[in-house]
Amino acid sequence: MMMQTITQSGAGMAGAQSIHANVYATQPLAKFGTNQQLKEIIPKIINGTWRTCFGVTEPNTGLETLKLKTLATKNPEKQTYSISGQKIWITCAQVASKMILLARTTPLEEVKKSSQGLSLFCIDLDRNKSGLDMRKIKKMGGRAVDANEVFFDNYEIPESTLIGQENEGFKIILHGMNAERCLLAGEALGLGYAALERAAQYASDRVVFGRPIGQNQGIAHPLADAYMQLEAAKLATYHAARLYDASKTDDSIPFHSVGVACNSAKYLAAEAAFKACERAVLSHGGMGYAMEYDVERYLRECLVPRIAPVSREMILNYVSEKVLQLPRSY
Repeated sequence: MMMQTITQSGAGMAGAQSIHANVYATQPLAKFGTNQQLKEIIPKIINGTWRTCFGVTEPNTGLETLKLKTLATKNPEKQTYSISGQKIWITCAQVASKMILLARTTPLEEVKKSSQGLSLFCIDLDRNKSGLDMRKIKKMGGRAVDANEVFFDNYEIPESTLIGQENEGFKIILHGMNAERCLLAGEALGLGYAALERAAQYASDRVVFGRPIGQNQGIAHPLADAYMQLEAAKLATYHAARLYDASKTDDSIPFHSVGVACNSAKYLAAEAAFKACERAVLSHGGMGYAMEYDVERYLRECLVPRIAPVSREMILNYVSEKVLQLPRSY
């Protein structure tokens, strides 16, 4: 609800992206972090002293997270790890103090399952330290918030930055991924409602042939349909959020049920937002293409929840496999 309110205020995805990693990326830390980590890190994130970013995606693996290449090599004598590799589409890395980093601590060829050998860390992003480089990515929308490529070249981190057990990072990070999908769903909803509000106002104010254009069903009906799609997606999103919260204390809730709910909410909200934003632009006619009315910005930004953090197609794969028990296609 908070993220929905932020995007719906007009801040859009840029407003939400400026803070959302501090919510979902820290979920694994809050659940699996040591007492020392919780004591030192969480309060500073809560009070805004530190900001975090999420270091998972890599340029050559994309959604194939289990094949990521970034290595964390342990140095027992120094009680450190040495990080080498590359991350991409890391939001707020330019201003973040910490990164929740997923890296491989056991080479892929040495594990029985690809889900093994990954570890999760909460590391300092010390820009004065050797082995760390960042480059901004020029984006289509949401340019108020930076997105980056992050390069590690033997970047040294303490052993104490490890979250949970070594080589168990993939299981741990799933707790952040479901939260991320829920948050993105809420953000998409807010963007859709903001676009719809602008469209309805314009359709009421704009007079052609002696009457408001919103009096024409060709304008009114698509907007009404978009509203109903948003309302349905909102129900799915709030259900997913409640289920996610309940699962923290109720072990009887299957983990895959939470995953299905969160993924479904993200899918439905992203599609509803896209429909609302597209129809908002079309309702404005030629002025929908002008920056003056903001709806073109909403249309650009609404592509984000359709693409990230997981594609529509992968969500459909997940639901067909987990719910319908159909054979895996990939």
